[in-house]
Amino acid sequence: MFERRSLSGELAAIRAAHAPDVIILDVDSDFETLPPAAAEDLGLLVDALDPATYPAEWVPDDAPRPLRRYAGSAFTIGLPGDGTVTWTRQTDPPVVFCKARAEGTPDAFLDLLIAEALVQVGLDAPEAFLPFFADHYPDLDAAVPLDPASVYQIGAALYDGWLGLRTRPTFEAWAEEYPSLHDAWVDAGDRLRDRVAGLPGAVARGETEFPDATELACAAIKHGLDLPAPFAALDTAAYVDYGADYAVRWARKTFETLE
Repeated sequence: MFERRSLSGELAAIRAAHAPDVIILDVDSDFETLPPAAAEDLGLLVDALDPATYPAEWVPDDAPRPLRRYAGSAFTIGLPGDGTVTWTRQTDPPVVFCKARAEGTPDAFLDLLIAEALVQVGLDAPEAFLPFFADHYPDLDAAVPLDPASVYQIGAALYDGWLGLRTRPTFEAWAEEYPSLHDAWVDAGDRLRDRVAGLPGAVARGETEFPDATELACAAIKHGLDLPAPFAALDTAAYVDYGADYAVRWARKTFETLE
């Protein structure tokens, strides 16, 4: 199920700088949550497994099943929406996973995704939105008057935006030392620019639901794009400092305004 991926050039240098012990694995499936049975195979490739569990009270009773499973005692890596490349520190050493869908991803963009994961692993940051929000997740659920799946999507997006604020200075500094990765980062941002600029109109016309708009806007944060209201309020140092508490206050204020 797993095969080690070797790195060279700029990617090897990024790993050395940010996560020198990490293992990169190609996975032969497009998992959302890694099947528990795969843990046995994974255990053969790492020194130790350290499954994470989270308090049941962090997860509302009506939360999507994958989130409830993620918080439980079973060894669980990944959540729906994690994307082509994901990572975990529930292993020693940490692991970055490249899912099967990576085969259809342009090389430059895949390199960027792997580099981004390596930078994220090197941060002292939660590896998913549930431990990011922790006991604030029920507060987010209360602040967002939408269905549980939409709360999940908004929570995951807000975590992605917070991570983007943490990693953006690193990406911005790549121009000289890692020019190919920097070019890929700039190109990825340029591809989002028009969609982000058009968000207010798309939401107003009912073409884009608010959770999807939040997901797109938060994905743009790591590229330093200009965000429309109300998402511009997330691109601030205060969000880095106050994290989940700031995210919940933003959500509460945003939906009070929308109502």
